[in-house]
Amino acid sequence: MIARRTGLGKGSLYHFFPGGKEEMAAAVLTEIEAWFEARMFRPLREDPDPAAALRAMLAQTDAYFRSGRRICLVGAFALSTTRDAFARRIDAYFAAWRDAVAAALARAGVARGPSLDLAEETVTAIQGALVTASALQDPGLFGRTLARLAARLEAAIAAA
Repeated sequence: MIARRTGLGKGSLYHFFPGGKEEMAAAVLTEIEAWFEARMFRPLREDPDPAAALRAMLAQTDAYFRSGRRICLVGAFALSTTRDAFARRIDAYFAAWRDAVAAALARAGVARGPSLDLAEETVTAIQGALVTASALQDPGLFGRTLARLAARLEAAIAAA
């Protein structure tokens, strides 16, 4: 699949990644981790306007996953034999996302317990919507899920 998507032959891929599939997967994870840290996790933890950071996170999520037309590669790794080689990194990715959402909610005044619960539900809903949108061939499902999440996050902040 990688050869087909990149237009490179297998020999060229293995020239760039002599460690094979595991090295390719590690490179993919590194890129994903850096993208999410810079564009989503850090702003969620540090933006002086946590409500704006949460809205931006949902917009970035929609853009990154192409409105439900793209799968989560880290999620795919988590469900495959790739998980064995990268368990700590996969765990850290999902924990960082959950914790960053919880941090933004807490900075917005939501109590610790509810902020952790809602953060967990947020990441779970995003991942579930990606799988379900793909399975049903209904990318609109992803957007509808993000809209419902936006309303839930805003309501939690308003109630704080």
